Amino acid sequence: DDIDRAYFAVFDGHGGVDAANYSATHLHVNVGLHEDIVKNPAEALKCSFQKTDEMFLFKAKREKLRSGTTGVSALIVGNKLHIAWLGDSQVMLVQQGKAVTLMEPHKPERE
Repeated sequence: DDIDRAYFAVFDGHGGVDAANYSATHLHVNVGLHEDIVKNPAEALKCSFQKTDEMFLFKAKREKLRSGTTGVSALIVGNKLHIAWLGDSQVMLVQQGKAVTLMEPHKPERE
């Protein structure tokens, strides 16, 4: 289609790099192939995080992997920014030299 899109993501492995590498390899593919990517990018990100997690859990069980990852992604669609994250990774937007809070990171003490 004629809509400009850009995708960025950062993953921080915990207990090894397997989960982070897997997520870096598969999350963007799941986002790009999601049926709602055009009409609902936020839902596509949310579902793709879930799907990627389920895929890795299957692989981890099969291969006895014990790592995990936090992750944050940004999807720019036209002039809109969509952010998704898992764990304590964060995104910072700086607008005219000032930080704009986009999210509250997950912390163990938060419900």
